[in-house]
Amino acid sequence: MTDDPSTSSGTGVSDVTRRVEALLFVVEEPQSLVSLAAAVGAPVPAVRQAIEALVEDYDGRAGGPRRGFELREVGGGWRLYVRAEHDDLIADFVNTQAPSRLSQAALETLAVIAYKQPVTRGQVASIRAVNVDSVVRTLLARGLITEAFTDPDTGAIHYGTTDALLVNLGINSLDDLPRIAPLLDDGADGFDAEAVR
Repeated sequence: MTDDPSTSSGTGVSDVTRRVEALLFVVEEPQSLVSLAAAVGAPVPAVRQAIEALVEDYDGRAGGPRRGFELREVGGGWRLYVRAEHDDLIADFVNTQAPSRLSQAALETLAVIAYKQPVTRGQVASIRAVNVDSVVRTLLARGLITEAFTDPDTGAIHYGTTDALLVNLGINSLDDLPRIAPLLDDGADGFDAEAVR
């Protein structure tokens, strides 16, 4: 008797399910069934079945324990989230584990989000002209930014700042942030100098 290559020996978990699960642990944006299917090289119906199996497993309906995280469909895609009842625990843990200083890249990214919010990670990356994935993860972990909403058409997550940022900056609202224009050289001095000559 030959083993079914689509299942792991003795567990009945399909190879597609394992591969989808592995991807879901590292993605930051919700992934559609089509994009997951393309990534794991499997047909969409097999990926749909894998998602259903994972949801049942994580919710404890497959005979195992209910997990501290869940698989949710958001904005037409799937992503892992911590269950709401553990939000306080995670926030406390992250805040005690976080180092006290932010890197220059994190400060620049935070400034872009603060002034441009709500803004997507792609927009921030375009403004800064660098990849900001890890910096956004750090700012989320610190509780300085949050996922404001997900665009229903593109699935892109829009980020905004949190009250924790206001507390850290010692301001009451974002209106208290300094205006950008007065901090930038508008080039008027150069024009005045040319006019004098």
